[in-house]
Formats: sequence, structure tokens, C-alpha cells
Amino acid sequence: MSCSGCAPIQPVEDQGRVRFKPRHHLVSAVIHESRLASETGAEEIIVSYDTKDELLDLVHSLYTLPTEVVEATDISITGRGRDERNSPWISLAQMKARMNHVNVVEIIQQGQFSSHMQPIVDASENVVGFEFLLRPAPNGVPFQPYQLFEIARETGMHSFLDRAARISAIETSAQWLPRGIKRFINFLPSSIYNPEYCLSHTFRTIDKFHLDPRDFVFEVVETEQIENMDHLLKIFKTYRDHGMKVALDDVGSGYSTLEVMSMLKPDYVKIDRSLIDRCDQDASKRELILSIMDRADKFGGQVLAEGIERREEFEFCRTTGIHLAQGYLFGKPSDRPPFGALRAV
Repeated sequence: MSCSGCAPIQPVEDQGRVRFKPRHHLVSAVIHESRLASETGAEEIIVSYDTKDELLDLVHSLYTLPTEVVEATDISITGRGRDERNSPWISLAQMKARMNHVNVVEIIQQGQFSSHMQPIVDASENVVGFEFLLRPAPNGVPFQPYQLFEIARETGMHSFLDRAARISAIETSAQWLPRGIKRFINFLPSSIYNPEYCLSHTFRTIDKFHLDPRDFVFEVVETEQIENMDHLLKIFKTYRDHGMKVALDDVGSGYSTLEVMSMLKPDYVKIDRSLIDRCDQDASKRELILSIMDRADKFGGQVLAEGIERREEFEFCRTTGIHLAQGYLFGKPSDRPPFGALRAV
């Protein structure tokens, strides 16, 4: 089985063939005007190019077609001498986005990023885990993580980026963290088409470094609306079948509603930072936090408060029985953990 969405992204080579499907008459007309050598198959048009400039000129010409044609046309580019069966298909619109964001595409292709760790503490302020967050590589091109994932989605590279980010986090955890320390790692549900296959790279990396699966917690990132609950439940089951835990992020805000939490029954419930901010001074926030805790308690989920920056917020969370906490009060994301502060759980 293969998955074009998370396969390695090959650079466009100077010579090769490009295939277009479906066969739209307007696409055929533009190719005819380009005077490049072409052939027409049963379902696709195949064009040979001898320089990268020829290819770029052709593709730019196709962008002048009506939007509905561009969005409905798929393209696959294969370097000369390579096997076309290994060349993934992407939409012409995604190819256009890749050309418009060349610098960002290079960051994703070349893995020019690193994983930073933000501490997670228990009620006694012992560091018991870390959340892994994507950051620019040392001396690399700067970027905003949210923007990087947005462009990855626009270019059809989000599955590749999501997998690469997970693997980077696992490798970083193997370098710095002892057994027993939890490792919270984000994932995009939309990047995982077939859980057992798409996550196989993740599981193999954990095995490669002889890490304990019980130390890993995979959490749904807050930017994604959960459109297919059954699919997400299958992803959760796959993680759990391999001995790992799952978490739901930003509960109480945005897409992570209390109803979603009760349906998914995650092992960890992360309360949104907007609820935690000055919760000690806001009765309505305190009431919602207590409601989240009550629901989580019914299915045995551990509650983690995110975004704690003030001692008063932590004291309220601790007195209400919240299990774990995370925020600038305890430490900012860093490329290495605070040694001496770790306690295995």
C-alpha cells in the first residue's frame, strides 16, 4: 500500500514528462499552442519537456484557464528515467500554490525545522512531560508554525509535513528525555487517510529508538474541525492498539467542544488557554472548567490546563483537582529540557 499524501516530495527535474488528467479540451488547446511534444492517452495527456523553463511556461499558461478547470485538473511530473508509477498526482491548483510559495516549499521538502519542548508539570510542579512544538531549524529560515501548516495544506503537502513533524518530535525526545517522561505530540486527522499505514512511519521510529510507546501521547491539534468522528475514533484506536495515549486539545474553545470530548473520550483533556487566562477572577470560566472536569472524570480522562502564566491561575487549577499544567509560568518552549527537573511517571 502507498499514500501519495505522505510520500517524500520529489523536486521538479530539468527533463521529464508531465501528465494531465482528466483530458479537458481547454488543457489540450493550451498544450497544443505550447508546441511541446505530447501524446493523448485514454484518460490523460502526456507532455515531454527538455528544460524546467519549458515546464514552467506551460504550467503558467494553464493557470490562465477558468478556475473550475484548474481545480479539476490533476498533474503528475516525472523526471527522465524515473518510474511514473512512483510520481504522485496533485491538483493543478496545488502546483500553482507550490510555485507561489517556493521558499516555504523548500523548508518542508528539506525538513528545515526542529522540535522544541515545553514542560508539563503535575500538582507538585514536577516536570512529568513535554509538548513538542515545531520551530525553525537553528540558523534556518524563520517561519511561523501556523503559516507553515496553512501553506502546506494549500500546496497539498500537509500530510508530508505532519508526518515529518511527528518523526522530528520522536527523534528529539529520544535524544533528550529518559523513559517515563510523557511526550505530547500533535497530529492532523486530515493527514491520516489510513491510520494503520499512515502511522506506520511513526510507530517504526519509536521502535527504532527503543522507546516505550506508553510514554507517547498524540493530540489532535486545535486548528482542525473534526468532520468525521468515526475516522478520528479509528485513529485513536490505532494509537491505543500500539500502546499509546491520545489527547484532545483546546477543550472549551473553537472546535473542541464538551460534546466532542464526551464522544471521543480521550486519555488527556487539555483545557484551552482562553479559559485558563485569569480564571481565578472569572466565575463563568471557573464554572466551565469545573464542568469539563466533571465530564472528563466520567470517562477517566486526565485534565491538563494550558497557557498558565500566573501563579493565581495555577493555584485555582490545583485546588480544583486538575491533574497537569502547562504554560510560561513553568517554562517556555526550548530545544532541550531543564535537566534535574524531570520526574518519571
